Amino acid sequence: MAKFPLETIRHSASHLMAAAVLELYPDVKFDIGPSTEDGFYYDFDFGTVRLTPEELVKIEEKMTELAAKKLPFTRFELTREEAVKLLTEKKQNFKLERLADIPEGEAISFYQLGNFVDLCRGPHVDNTGDIGAFKLTSIAGSYYRGKESNPMLTRIYGTAFSDKKELREYLQKIEEAKKRDHRKIGRELDLFSVSETVGPGLVLWHPRGALIRNLIETFWRGEHMANGYDLLYTPHIGRANLWETSGHLGFYKDSMYSPMEIDDVDYFVKPMNCPFHIEIYKSRVRSYRELPCRWAELGTVYRYEKSGVLHGLMRVRGFTQDDAHIICTPEQIESEIEEVLRFCLHIWKTFQFKEIKAYLSTRPEKAVGDPARWEQAQKSLVNAIEKSGLAYEVDEGGGAFYGPKIDLKVKDAIGREWQTSTIQFDFNLPERFQIHYIGEDGQRHQPYMVHRALFGSLERFFGILIEHFAGAFPAWLAPEQVRLIPITERQHEYCLNAAKELKKAGFRVECDVRKESMGAKIKDARNMRIPFMAVVGDKEMQNNTFSIRSRREDQLGEMDLATFVKKLQNDVENKL
Repeated sequence: MAKFPLETIRHSASHLMAAAVLELYPDVKFDIGPSTEDGFYYDFDFGTVRLTPEELVKIEEKMTELAAKKLPFTRFELTREEAVKLLTEKKQNFKLERLADIPEGEAISFYQLGNFVDLCRGPHVDNTGDIGAFKLTSIAGSYYRGKESNPMLTRIYGTAFSDKKELREYLQKIEEAKKRDHRKIGRELDLFSVSETVGPGLVLWHPRGALIRNLIETFWRGEHMANGYDLLYTPHIGRANLWETSGHLGFYKDSMYSPMEIDDVDYFVKPMNCPFHIEIYKSRVRSYRELPCRWAELGTVYRYEKSGVLHGLMRVRGFTQDDAHIICTPEQIESEIEEVLRFCLHIWKTFQFKEIKAYLSTRPEKAVGDPARWEQAQKSLVNAIEKSGLAYEVDEGGGAFYGPKIDLKVKDAIGREWQTSTIQFDFNLPERFQIHYIGEDGQRHQPYMVHRALFGSLERFFGILIEHFAGAFPAWLAPEQVRLIPITERQHEYCLNAAKELKKAGFRVECDVRKESMGAKIKDARNMRIPFMAVVGDKEMQNNTFSIRSRREDQLGEMDLATFVKKLQNDVENKL
């Protein structure tokens, strides 16, 4: 079998799927079928036909039949007039509109696969036998060109690999991901919900989820204060002129909610915290002796996301950013970036994420700010990454117009990569808000400003955390750390007294005194992913001990209360 890049194999698989669909549904209309990070998809208009998941089996069988024929992918070019004629004859209106996107003078290429002809740049494998192994995975709705005012199309997703072994491993990973889905586990453990009555994309934190969130926030605040940050609180709304100065009304208005009028003045719910932090900085004249300012806030913001992209905790409309801004002198910037990166890595490793990679985005063609400052900023980012020992990739020209940045991505327990922390220079807002400090020379100077989101948002971070641990949170984060399980009613009082002592020692404990069998009680505790179970029968009560079972280590044997407390304290203190 010829060797081709995975992207080429997957794009070819999307054409193979489209060819199979055409044979089964001759009147279908086509839009686009690109490869993706995990596979491929193709968007179709089936007219009045409503495709069901069961029909994916028929399409996949037809794909297998065509793949076995080793049909060639044949490329040809047409003039624009010829292309218009061909697509018109085939009644492919979506493709005609896509044709109009191709600039004058650029080659107009098509690929033919059996009876299927597609407007496409390519490349493709030589023939369908080169595609390897494939699987159709799901069906979804998709608006043409992503606009809700456009027709709704049917999107069929699939994946493809060079061989069956890779496909099998991927599908196993997908099954494991389904088991870890934070929405499923969130329901099972009663952590959070989203109510249509309240509104989509607005998260309701239940007591157990709120307890974990509080533990995360308490840890976050303590670590920030210990590492030289000051904590801020800012309002949820601000006047329109604030967002005009920041540029949000010019560049970000589509993601902001409609204004509310207060005292004849328009106010907007905040989509970001940055302008408020700048206003705190501007509240008085600052000296170089006060810098750096390291200011952090758990600030709740609101952004309009289309309903089709909302996804549990991962994509919401109201969320709390763990925002920080560093304002410093040019001389301080390199050491500050090194410290920010060190701090980010420390936090992520505390939450048991060990595989972390950096992605550096550099100056685009259209950028604001002094080129010398860009160069210094990019150098400081590179130096910080290299000193940290992190593996990294560079996206040349991929930075925002207002500054270069580092993005950190972490791998979870099943090897999925998640975009997390961002360290972003900003040469735009200091200029827009005209912030300055008085230097040693007595003159005004513009400081450097760095945005830093560590978790990104507490909601998304919590979703990642749920899936990373599959709901089995380490003891320090578990909403219930210990469940006492008396075998009969004779042990109830013993267990209830022990629960009081454990609570006095600062642990989160429940005592299961229901009239259920010991096996049922243990099963319930395991289903709730409780780190420790302390089972008590007549023998344990007589010995003044507990039979300890660990979620991770199973039977730990008999322990008296003092020994068990030491075990718990060790696990909690070491974030195990």
